[in-house]
Amino acid sequence: MRERVEQVINRIRPAVQMDGGDIELVDIVDGVVRLRLVGSCHGCPSSMMTLKAGIERAIRSEVPEITSVEAVDA
Repeated sequence: MRERVEQVINRIRPAVQMDGGDIELVDIVDGVVRLRLVGSCHGCPSSMMTLKAGIERAIRSEVPEITSVEAVDA
């Protein structure tokens, strides 16, 4: 499952990097993907919208076992 999630993240990553940010996969626990948003994404007012409307939707469409995606600090 982790490999499939990483494949989706790798497809999304270039778009996020164009805006000066990046995505790091921290962990997957009980169907919840934990990501760290870094660079300009960290603290950006739009980051939660990007996380839920973009990243979570893409991951859940290709890895249906995932129930949600959440951002973590540190």
